[in-house]
Amino acid sequence: MKNILLLGAGRSASSLINYLLRHAPSEGWYLTVADVQPAHLVPILVAHTEYARVVPFDIQNDVLLNELVAAADVVISMLPAAFHPMVARACLHHGRHLATASYATDEIRALDAEAQAAGVTLLMECGLDPGLDHMSAMQAIGAIRARGGQLLSFKSYCGGLLTPESEGDNPWRYKFTWNPRNVVLAGQSTAKYLENGRPHFIPYQQLFRRFEVLEVPGYGQFEGYANRDSLSYRAPYGLDTIPTILRGTLRRPGYCAAWNALVRLGLTDDTVHLGNTADWTWQQLIAAYLPPAAAVGGNLAIHFADYLELNPEGEEMRLLSWLGLFKHVAVGLPNATPAQLLEHLLTEKWRLQPGDRDLIVMQHLFEFTLQGKRYRRTSSLVVPGDDATHTAMAKTVGLPLGMAVRRLTRGLVPQRGVVIPTHANLYEPILAELEAEYGIQFQEEESELPD
Repeated sequence: MKNILLLGAGRSASSLINYLLRHAPSEGWYLTVADVQPAHLVPILVAHTEYARVVPFDIQNDVLLNELVAAADVVISMLPAAFHPMVARACLHHGRHLATASYATDEIRALDAEAQAAGVTLLMECGLDPGLDHMSAMQAIGAIRARGGQLLSFKSYCGGLLTPESEGDNPWRYKFTWNPRNVVLAGQSTAKYLENGRPHFIPYQQLFRRFEVLEVPGYGQFEGYANRDSLSYRAPYGLDTIPTILRGTLRRPGYCAAWNALVRLGLTDDTVHLGNTADWTWQQLIAAYLPPAAAVGGNLAIHFADYLELNPEGEEMRLLSWLGLFKHVAVGLPNATPAQLLEHLLTEKWRLQPGDRDLIVMQHLFEFTLQGKRYRRTSSLVVPGDDATHTAMAKTVGLPLGMAVRRLTRGLVPQRGVVIPTHANLYEPILAELEAEYGIQFQEEESELPD
């Protein structure tokens, strides 16, 4: 019997739990799911008491954390990323493997030597983005190189969006399928990428002004903006000499310009508490951000548009007005940061409804030379969700992670230390299983480029 411990069972854990329960009998697994509010898990696990249990868990309870980790063979953390170092150190102390879908931060990477010495695998970035992006990119890069191709450019974009029928009258064409706070604070570090051999940096204040329009077959156009540090993936991908590399996020057309207005006004700032009361209205808050002369009297939306040099009848103002920024509605939180107030508002406006289905869209764009000719290869993935619980996000985060854990418990991951799924012994079987068992596969297109 192999004991698997899952810490955290939020909105993206449904597919992961189902996968683990499905394979528990044949793999000889016993699953412990530990969550701060475990009541919602009981109906899921009640039919699997032979193979699973649920326990209440608080990450601040260090004694319980160590007790649970010590009893496990493999630990999966779906906790917020800030808690992963704490879990990783407990895994190292007890000699247990760890798997997560989160980024390998500098704090985690600092544990690499200790993990190698302990014979422990800290498998990071094994979800969707990061995760499936690494796996599919590495498979495509390997295929191009196997033909003798030389890569010139690699761009990769991913977004958690909505199926067209679920967009309804929402002009943003977006709802939360992931942590709302992460969406509100997205991009607040400078984006770094490489274009034609030259490094480029985009500060947060300019990030949503600079985007690329992409076409995904069958789903139309999307806006892709750069995220985080694309340069750090040259070495893991074996692309140290590539002239162009960029990783980014996808949104529907119009999103970036409207979000840029929120950034410019200051509503994504999470550094200052405003000292407001909960019954302040959005009208009052927006007026407080405008110059005194503009904030007194007249049409607030017109003053807002004039201050940010927007067309009062334009698309940006249509999206912003739909949020209710200019209405006499209470902000609902006292002494909050602007980002907290915006998150509170958007959590209501962008909430998935029971009939909604989310949509994962990922696209890789490769340019390479082969036998003196230049080619473009496009790899596109589109995965719709089933409903508001069994989302595409849950599938594409949870299934790769579950499959990686399956290989860990079988002893088929020889790498130790801090590992991401850029190794063929991880990504080849995971991609094959996703396609064969779940129909999750990339559509490939390739064309010769003119001289």
